[in-house]
Amino acid sequence: MSKVAVVYWSGTGNTQMMADAVAEGAKAGGADVSVFNVSDFSADKVDEFDGLAWGCPAMGSEELEESEFEPVFSACESKLAGKKVVLFGSYDWGDGEWMRLWADRCKDAGITLTAEPYICNLTPDDGAKEDCADLGRALA
Repeated sequence: MSKVAVVYWSGTGNTQMMADAVAEGAKAGGADVSVFNVSDFSADKVDEFDGLAWGCPAMGSEELEESEFEPVFSACESKLAGKKVVLFGSYDWGDGEWMRLWADRCKDAGITLTAEPYICNLTPDDGAKEDCADLGRALA
């Protein structure tokens, strides 16, 4: 059984709903799943997991949340190569540039994403939640 961590930051609850759906998908795929608000996760936990789902909404001018999420992701980044990794998040404006930049950053760091990153505009509907569950199943 694979061990999966779903690590997220959410300001409005939209990305948290996505994280919950990712976790449900991973559980349905047979994984042992732990869900963490990013403030409860650190680089020393990465080695405990076979797969990690990272969720962060677009902030500012389409960037990752800077005060909590970015420092934790940066600290974990060098430990993610060779792991199953997926990215997800919600946005209200823009065209998803933050996610493209984040995916490129992962590629540049030697991180191979297990599935295409997933973005959702505002509150995830049932279709978006199912797409998030598919991300979770990709990690299981």
